[in-house]
Amino acid sequence: MIFKPIVIDTWSRKPYFDHYLNNVRCTYSMTANIDITKLLIELKNKGIKLYPALIHMITTVVNRHSEFRKCFDSEGRLGYWDSVSPSFTIFHDEDKTFSSIWTPYDEDFNEFYSRYLDDMEKYGKVKQFAPKTNEPPNTFPISSIPWVSFTGFNLNVYNEGTYLLPIFTMGKYFQQDEKILLPLSGQFHHAVCDGYHAGVLYNELQLRADICKKWLPND
Repeated sequence: MIFKPIVIDTWSRKPYFDHYLNNVRCTYSMTANIDITKLLIELKNKGIKLYPALIHMITTVVNRHSEFRKCFDSEGRLGYWDSVSPSFTIFHDEDKTFSSIWTPYDEDFNEFYSRYLDDMEKYGKVKQFAPKTNEPPNTFPISSIPWVSFTGFNLNVYNEGTYLLPIFTMGKYFQQDEKILLPLSGQFHHAVCDGYHAGVLYNELQLRADICKKWLPND
């Protein structure tokens, strides 16, 4: 976990960063449907849970682009993490509450899935907001609303507006024609991430779903 500071005065994005952080502080949301038809078939055949597979897909793509890893560190410096890990919500059906758990990322899905299952075994039934302590600063949030297939989702965060990391929310997947589609909403800060970058992310997520046989474990 290494934080790499950015020299703002020599940064090519400085005019955009200054505008969308200081003049018109701006975040935006984008929701798109991911075709998970092939992914669901593979996961069912291999007995693998969907949620951690989607978390791994998102984190893999986020780690490939520094635009999604930029933030301010504890000293107020702008920079980016060399890698980030997911902090994700789990639902407690008994009392309809949720907890937030973080799992260290590994590019190898087998290793990440093993860590995920270990964390669920230890903390999955602990009804606290953050049952797994010592969350590192290089995490970003992922959550799921599996009860509704929304067409748009927007978070309204009332703070200084300087949270730069992306926030992802999944919806309920649904069938359309011969495809199974999953709505995925991402919230991005315009100071570090434009619509182009969000488009790249969604396109790469779709590619990850399409080539799932290459990164899921072999039979």
